[in-house]
Amino acid sequence: LGGLEIWHDGRMHIHRHLGDPDRFLGLRPTPTVQGLFGDPKARIVCLQRRRKKTACGTCGHSQRGWYDRKIRRVRDRPCGDTRIYLALEMRRVDCKMCGTVKQETLEWLADNPFYTKRFVFFVGRRCRAMPITDVAEETRLGWKTIKALEQEYMREQLRRAGKPAPKVIGIDEISIRKGHTYRIVVSDLEKRRPIWFGGKDRSEASMDEFYKLLGPTRSKRIRLAVMDRWKPFRHSTLKPEHASQAAILFDKFHVLRHLGEALDTVRKTEYTRLTGKDRCFIKGQKYTLLSHPENLKPDGRRRLRLLLKANRRLNTAYLLKEEFGTLWDYRRESWARRFFETWRESLEWQRLTPYEKFAEMIDRHWDGLAAYCKPENKVALGFVEGVNNKIHVIQRRSYGLRDEEYLRLKILTCMLDPI
Repeated sequence: LGGLEIWHDGRMHIHRHLGDPDRFLGLRPTPTVQGLFGDPKARIVCLQRRRKKTACGTCGHSQRGWYDRKIRRVRDRPCGDTRIYLALEMRRVDCKMCGTVKQETLEWLADNPFYTKRFVFFVGRRCRAMPITDVAEETRLGWKTIKALEQEYMREQLRRAGKPAPKVIGIDEISIRKGHTYRIVVSDLEKRRPIWFGGKDRSEASMDEFYKLLGPTRSKRIRLAVMDRWKPFRHSTLKPEHASQAAILFDKFHVLRHLGEALDTVRKTEYTRLTGKDRCFIKGQKYTLLSHPENLKPDGRRRLRLLLKANRRLNTAYLLKEEFGTLWDYRRESWARRFFETWRESLEWQRLTPYEKFAEMIDRHWDGLAAYCKPENKVALGFVEGVNNKIHVIQRRSYGLRDEEYLRLKILTCMLDPI
């Protein structure tokens, strides 16, 4: 119970610490606790008034006396497996400043005055790792009540995090349900947290909503925007009233995904060309080719060596794919361009048409790749994909979320420290 220690004989020993955040301002606990009929694991702590004055909950004006009063039972943070309730006197005052009867406000109570703020924080921390149903069963509260308390907890997290003022952003879309229903997620790559979730789709108008919320002053501070090759994101970012000064950087993992698709197309072509026993080396080896060698198990590495030894064209395509990944290691654009031109020349006489199309795509969007060569643009490119994976985990754990506002809060607070 924070500053209170409950003994088995019903007495309480009170620890008094200067600046103790668990103290009840204006109230003090009585030296005894009471049981709750029908709940053997519940205890009631009575709080007594320490002040004669009562403050108006609207204007904050303090005055002596009260209009009326009543005893309210408030749920507090548990002590072990014991549920704690606080019994306190709630007052209403006939405020002279407001000219009407108002109820007092206690700052340590939650938005729902039947719960303390620290109980809200307790529920919020539980919900970060557990489904709402399990938390409701543990606390013996309703599912809707737990959801409302968790939302209050997440709003407090966002309030403490402050308004975002990003300099490096990552932009990506996420599917929230079937039927191509998308929402845009914008992340601050320096502070490593999502800062915006919204829009009605992945259009340019939806992207404009983010910059409108951010404002022209903070938008002009953005120096780098990481995204895929989706044109509406790029067009919205480069508008003069938004972040036209920002450099556009294409996400490495989206680029390599296109190269992986080109390699898979070569694999399918080779499977169609071959007949008989020669097909057994290629069949079922899609993810063996696309996976990073370090992520393969010993059996996968053995099958990969056997496949590359059996098929020369797949061996060439695989080596070219692995070699292209070193493009992001260069620190100067001229060196990176020279590497790309050499890599592109090595495609001659190889009859790898999907790779030639991929090289043409890279040549058209070269500026979006060359920006990574600058030392100040060496940011964590995998963070955006990591956030997407975390969102998928949230959706899968909840078996889908229909409340979009709740999903927004879950996404924006998933990388924040717990309160």
